[in-house]
Formats: sequence, C-alpha cells, structure tokens
Amino acid sequence: MSLSIGIVGLPNVGKSTLFNALTKNNVLAANYPFATIEPNIGVVGVPDPRLAQLAQIYSSEKLLPAAVSFVDIAGIVKGASEGAGLGNKFLANIRETDAICQVIRVFTDENVTREGERTAAFVDPASDIEVINTELALADLQTIEKALPRLEKEARVQKEKAAVVEAVKQAQVILNEGKLLIGSKVDLAAIAELQLMTTKPFLYVFNVDASELNDQALRAKLQALVAPAEAIFLDAKTEAELAELDDADALELLKEIGMEEPGLATLARVGFETLGLQTYLTAGPKEARAWTIHKGDTAPVAAGVIHTDFQKGFIKAEIVAFDDLIEAGSMTEARARGKVRMEGKEYVMADGDVVEFRFNV
Repeated sequence: MSLSIGIVGLPNVGKSTLFNALTKNNVLAANYPFATIEPNIGVVGVPDPRLAQLAQIYSSEKLLPAAVSFVDIAGIVKGASEGAGLGNKFLANIRETDAICQVIRVFTDENVTREGERTAAFVDPASDIEVINTELALADLQTIEKALPRLEKEARVQKEKAAVVEAVKQAQVILNEGKLLIGSKVDLAAIAELQLMTTKPFLYVFNVDASELNDQALRAKLQALVAPAEAIFLDAKTEAELAELDDADALELLKEIGMEEPGLATLARVGFETLGLQTYLTAGPKEARAWTIHKGDTAPVAAGVIHTDFQKGFIKAEIVAFDDLIEAGSMTEARARGKVRMEGKEYVMADGDVVEFRFNV
C-alpha cells in the first residue's frame, strides 16, 4: 500500500534538514535497502515495539515495520499559486500525496531571511501558516473555476452530476473565505475528482530551538494555531544529529534534551494515524512484520495487501489479538486457551491482530 505525506513549507524553515534526517533513518535503511526511492522521497518506519515481542516468540530473523513515504516538496513562496517560485511544479507534487505536512519555523537564526527581512527576532508561525494555506486555497479556487463550467454542462445531461456541482459551489464559498476544505461540511467524496489540495488531511511540524522543546506554554500556544489538526514539535538540527548516531548515543542525547523518542518517530506515527491507517501483524522464522491497512478494512482486503491472490482466494483468517498471544507465550497455548478464532469475509480487522490467512490458490 503506497501512501505518502508531502512535506511543505516556506523557504529556510528547516524542511530540507528534516527530510535529510528522515532519509538517514538507520533502522529503515537496514530493512528497506532502497529507503530513498527517488531523490525527493524517503520511506520512514512507524515505531512498533510489538514486532520485537513477536520476534522473540517466533525467533524471527528480521523486523519489518509499517512505513510511511514522505515527499520533499519545493519550498512554497507567496504567489506560488500564480506561478511564483516553482509554482505549478510544487502544486502537482502536492496533488499526488495523501496528506500534507507543513513545517513551520519557530527557531531563531539571524542568517534566515523571511520576506526580505534578515532578523533572528522575526519569527511569525501564524503568518507562515497563513501564507501556505492561502496559496493552497487559491490554487484550489483556480481548479474550481476551470472545472465548474464543464461540470455544469455535464449536469444538464447527467442529473446525478447536480450533487457534484452543488458540492463544488459550496467548496468555492469556503475557499473564498480563506478556509481549508478538510473538516468542512462539504461532501469531499463528491468533489474527489478535482484533487483539491485543501481536502487532504493536514499535520504540522513546528521546528523549534532545542532549548524550547519542553516549553509547554509555547507548545500550547502553537497547538492552538492549528487545532484540531495534529502538531509535532522537534528541532530539525537535533533530528539530523540523532539520525547519524547509533542507538546508545542517540538514547543518551534524547535524555539530555528531555525527550522520550526522536521527533521523527513521533512524526511517522502521527502521519500514519492522520492517514487513517492501522496495522495487522504476521510472524514466522523469517520475519515479524506489520502490514498497513485502512481502518475499517475487512479480512479479505487485508489479505490482498500481502498478495492479490490471497484476497481472490480468501477462505478464512486465523486471528489472535496481540496481547492475548503475548500473554499465552505461543500460538499453541493461545489456541489451548481459546484465544485463537477463525474469521470470515465480513470480519473487520482490528489494530494489532496477529493473522494467518487461509486461501485457495
């Protein structure tokens, strides 16, 4: 399942530093040899301590976590929707992603220029967020203005198109108010064909100075700017340093700055949740693996993630909840305790299900 999050931001906000740290993730490099698929795409593992526990039970040789792809998108500048900067290129790249991650500068640096002003004190997260959201909204308005005449013409012949036209007009009103479509009352499914960028889930990364990582008052203030969207707080320079260290040294640095895990791990996990994803688990001597599915997926759909033949020939799924398996210590004991069950085509997968599929070839 290929799902991606586009990393966007104004120039000089630390976006490239963050992306470089993402692509140097040592754990992922070991498990995914081609972690950098293209120069601007990096694959990041979603931290999952359950895999290590499964590996102990099954003596698995390697661990394969679920993954999220992050796409480094060219810096957005004011006027990008009109072609400023890389204009259309960045817009096309964003349209191809499943969610948008905005990187916002909170750190101070006298060498960073913002809108022609060179001053360490000139940091304005709210303004930066507004610039990006405005450019995305303006680009979506342009898309609507081009598509609406065609849709109205089609609706005169295809009556079912009337609902699409109505939803597009509602979206146009909201965008003209400077608001995002995600979270609005517009029927987003009806306008999906337009690939509007502000319909995508958003998450926000605030790039702060290392000394402010644990400033709870600052966190609350910044979180309020983007609520109810998720906010992640990190220092991109520290993340880049952590990516270069071995596990022991990285843990020591984290303790020094009062963090429990790298910000990149938090970003991967939050990104996974923002996309509405969950995992089920498989294990054996070769590997313990987390497979990515959408919340609400049925057992046959989950089987199809491994191979399409599994979905086509699906018979049953042998399932045990992860906690029940760990408590039992083995599948044999879990079966003896009545914790293992056979589920059919209608079963909706739960996060952490440990599964073995039965299917016809």
